[in-house]
Amino acid sequence: MIYITRRENFNAAHRLWNPKWSAERNAEIFGLCSSVHGHNWEMYVTVKGEVDEEYGYFMDLKELSQIIKKEISLKIDHTYLNENPFMMGRMPSTENVAKRAWEVLEPIINENYNATLHCIKVIETPNHYVEYFGE
Repeated sequence: MIYITRRENFNAAHRLWNPKWSAERNAEIFGLCSSVHGHNWEMYVTVKGEVDEEYGYFMDLKELSQIIKKEISLKIDHTYLNENPFMMGRMPSTENVAKRAWEVLEPIINENYNATLHCIKVIETPNHYVEYFGE
């Protein structure tokens, strides 16, 4: 089994905020992140598969890039995630961005290519990231 990874970038703002709580409670739990702020996010999408001997690979990384851009980056780049349909109904935490990306990409990759989605890694800041491997 071979694993390949494609990195894509997007810029987006968000706010960690639970509307069921008071402003004080949100500030207590989420600190500065309870205010609107933005990040230069990085998303790494890793797929796995067996190398096709005729082509020398199992999935074209350029094609993987196009899928990520079409299905995720172009929909959320330079937006406010709290109001973006891509994240609607979810707290736009790094964890939920990764899970949502998985939900979108997994059926496309697994059903249309000789590959299986392995991991979504989302880097929100240089100091923290999330890796999601599906359910």
